[in-house]
Amino acid sequence: MIYNFTPRNLIGRLIRATSVITVFLTLGGCGTLFATNPNSKGEPVMLLGYDPVAYFTLGKPTRGQAGISLSLQEPARTYYFTSQENRASFASNPARYEPQYGAFCANGAAYGVKLGSDPSEFEIVNDRLFIFGDILGHEMWKLFRDEHIRYGDQVWPSIRGLGWRYASLKGYISKVSWYRTGADFKQAYDKQHPDKPLTYNPGGIFTNLFLKPPGWRAAEGFGQAALGYPQ
Repeated sequence: MIYNFTPRNLIGRLIRATSVITVFLTLGGCGTLFATNPNSKGEPVMLLGYDPVAYFTLGKPTRGQAGISLSLQEPARTYYFTSQENRASFASNPARYEPQYGAFCANGAAYGVKLGSDPSEFEIVNDRLFIFGDILGHEMWKLFRDEHIRYGDQVWPSIRGLGWRYASLKGYISKVSWYRTGADFKQAYDKQHPDKPLTYNPGGIFTNLFLKPPGWRAAEGFGQAALGYPQ
């Protein structure tokens, strides 16, 4: 197949692509700054209501209670806790317990993408809590862990104040110089785990970017146990 890319039709393609993106952003909004989901009161809840302190004290994801909560600002976000003790610990030093990169997938954050947030997929490295969009993002992150942390820390300040849809589109269109394709990750994973194939359906880029909120796969049970949205 031969493609005829003249200046005129190339400009036309760019205009159409820009128009489509503009419509999507207008309809879907730019998205929240952190990976939040609204509860029944409309409060923007982090981690689908899971307790950020429990990752450190219990070493596992633990659902908090709506009646034991604490809200932070800039951006607005609310956390649930399992106990008043955990709430007090968090209140005394939020930065100590908050998930990195707004609780978006740490693997995506390294590439300027703010997508996915599954509180059941996590890692604590050097007393820092990293959350992933799913088991796939978690496993891909571990392949180049130190590199991903370094790049995530480097990129996050520039995308922290951007809505997750806008930031993710920007990341996909203007890829960072260290960008890896899905094929690159698969090759690296298969090399390290020849006897442990990994299959997971991430839901599709259109669904993740325009139709569903952060953490929807974990909340709704798409290919995994349903955790539910915060109440």
